[in-house]
Amino acid sequence: MIEIANSPDENGVLQKDIAQNQNISYKYLDSIISALKLKGLIINSKGKGSGYRLTKDPKDITMYEIYTAFEQIAVVECINNNGFCIRSKHDCKANSYWNEFRLEFQKMLMSKTLEEIIKSTHYECQDICVLAAKE
Repeated sequence: MIEIANSPDENGVLQKDIAQNQNISYKYLDSIISALKLKGLIINSKGKGSGYRLTKDPKDITMYEIYTAFEQIAVVECINNNGFCIRSKHDCKANSYWNEFRLEFQKMLMSKTLEEIIKSTHYECQDICVLAAKE
C-alpha cells in the first residue's frame, strides 16, 4: 500500500515493480493484491495488465481496513466464534478481558491512517544506501 501510495505515476504501479521494489516474490504479492482489490482498497488504473492505484486518498484509508483485508481481528478464537467453547457466552472469566483487548486493538488500527504510516516510515535513499554500505 505504501509503494502504491508513494507512486507519482497516475497510471499506477505495476505488480512486477512492486515485487521488485519490495523484494518479495510476484506469486506472494499476487495474493496480497487480490485481497486488497477484494477489499476495495486498490484498483487497476486502466484495466487488466495496468498499474495499481489506491481507490481513496491515503488519509482516508485506515490501518484497520488494510489489516482486515487479510484477516479478521481474532485475538482468541472464542471471541469471534461462540461455538468454539461452551463457556464462551456465560461462564468464561477471561471473556470480558479478551473482548476489551480486541476492541482496543480495533480502535488502535482505526485511529491510524495510511498517510500517517507513510509519514512515520519515510526515508531517503541516502539513509538506506549508507546502512547497506556498512553491512
